Amino acid sequence: MSTASETDSSTAGPFPGPAAVSPEGPESSADSTDGVLAEQLLRLTRRLHRIQKRHLEPLGITPAQSRLLRLVSHYDGGQPPRMADLAARLEVVPRAVTTLVDGLEAADCVRRAPDPANRRVIRIELTDTGRATLRRLRSARTDAAEEILAPLTAGQRDQLGGLLDALMDAPGGRRC
Repeated sequence: MSTASETDSSTAGPFPGPAAVSPEGPESSADSTDGVLAEQLLRLTRRLHRIQKRHLEPLGITPAQSRLLRLVSHYDGGQPPRMADLAARLEVVPRAVTTLVDGLEAADCVRRAPDPANRRVIRIELTDTGRATLRRLRSARTDAAEEILAPLTAGQRDQLGGLLDALMDAPGGRRC
């Protein structure tokens, strides 16, 4: 079921079928199908983002803050990450990470801590409040996933999972 807030007028309307003709002339069936699939994936991504945002809103956390919090909690560098580490993993400019950390620090979810080996380096540590927030985030993400996947049967979910794995594991693909 779609709400008014989930409607995106820029993507509303039917998709052209595989035999669609562009202003430049006939397209091959494969090109047209790939274009339709790409548009469907983009629309689904936007819908996922809206649903996730709605489920995270009561927690006072944005999807970007949620992603950073999860990254800090699962960072595999042996010690808390530096701001530059987070920026590289999130593929954003360091200033964007500073803004996210500022918000999470204000909510007492993370803290900046000097590196004991190099006081010029600041590391980002998860707080107890941050760990509790992560537990609530997991629940909100599960609720969002259940909402988006509700129309699918168990078999369709398995099939979708296999297809998504194939796309993520394709050569040249990168995992987030």
